[in-house]
Amino acid sequence: MPSSFRLSERSLLFLLAAVQFTHIMDFMVMMPMGPQLMRELSIGPETFSGMVAAYTFSAGIVGLLAAPFMDRFDRRKLLLFCYAGFIVGTVACGLAHTAEALTQARIVCGAFGGVSGALVMAIVSDVVPPERRAAGMGIVMTSFSVAAALGVPLGLYLANRFDWETPFFVVAGAGVIAWLMLWFHLPPIREHLNASAATRGAAFGALLRNANAGWALLFIFLLVAGHMVMIPLLSPYLVHNLAFPEEHLFLIYLIGGLLTIITSPIVGRLADRLGRMRVLGVMIVVGALVVLAISHAPPLPMAGTLVLGGLFFIFASGRFVPAQAIGSLAVPPSQRGAFMSLNTCVRDLAAGAAATVAGMLVTTAPSGELVHFNQLAYLAVGASLVSYLVGTRVRTQDVIPSAYDPA
Repeated sequence: MPSSFRLSERSLLFLLAAVQFTHIMDFMVMMPMGPQLMRELSIGPETFSGMVAAYTFSAGIVGLLAAPFMDRFDRRKLLLFCYAGFIVGTVACGLAHTAEALTQARIVCGAFGGVSGALVMAIVSDVVPPERRAAGMGIVMTSFSVAAALGVPLGLYLANRFDWETPFFVVAGAGVIAWLMLWFHLPPIREHLNASAATRGAAFGALLRNANAGWALLFIFLLVAGHMVMIPLLSPYLVHNLAFPEEHLFLIYLIGGLLTIITSPIVGRLADRLGRMRVLGVMIVVGALVVLAISHAPPLPMAGTLVLGGLFFIFASGRFVPAQAIGSLAVPPSQRGAFMSLNTCVRDLAAGAAATVAGMLVTTAPSGELVHFNQLAYLAVGASLVSYLVGTRVRTQDVIPSAYDPA
């Protein structure tokens, strides 16, 4: 590609963050639309949870199958191909008019979106030198908070103002713009192709035999499962059980997202200063109290539900800040790229399994209220506490990186 078309490193990171934003927005907007989709498509919580699980199962399975082969292609070409598949799947979501068609479209989105997300993180590792890599990762990972604070409320507004298909078409439109920007500005990324296939295969095999990596993956699986078992049906529960106005549901995500933009860096600094496991333990315990409060609360004034929702975002979601740091230090740098790919797959599979379990346990009463939601809270608390115990088995490799040598 002509060098004049190439973006600066920082601009490229913002472009990759925009790609991640569309993935996260596509996944997250489904869950707060739960009450509307259940009503419009005449489905129950089990079917809706299955739709959420379809995306994550597809992303996890395809990502796991693709992990050994992802380093055999130019990352630019592979990202353009997979991201195009994600856009097609998102358009198919907007064109779906039945639960079956929407579930099939979610499978396509997950298959291509999961691999695209892993490729984005691999590209960040490829193009950003070690001394700036943490900052680079931070720029790309802000896409989650921006999606929660701005993307999801916008999607809910569009769904309520027009229809539930509209957010998918908007995400697809944003995806087309991002795809064109990638086409014109992302350079070929082939440095990883210099290693022989035998070398790449040996490194992947060594990772699979690494017991510490296994503990770290189990730790992440349990933590994600403890979080995601409540998330798919949280919005229907707030609307039907806590009497939160459906038209104001976007406020939960707007306030929660804005709070995490502020609190997540604070949690990270505290984890570095006081110890990752110590801060994780506090976040898990307080998050468990918030989860139990939400699941056992009577119908509340809107302000009360907003307070509980904000605390849920701060503590339940904030657990992943120290957890990700623990996971990233579980393997030596030579295995970190492949480990992060497996980590993404494990997260997706855990989310899919949790959503499936949630749909199996929760039913709808004739009044519209969700029954047995409190059982999901007990599962969430139990999985989170066990994840902490497993996390204590993970040995982190806190080594001071050597100075970056561009040669």
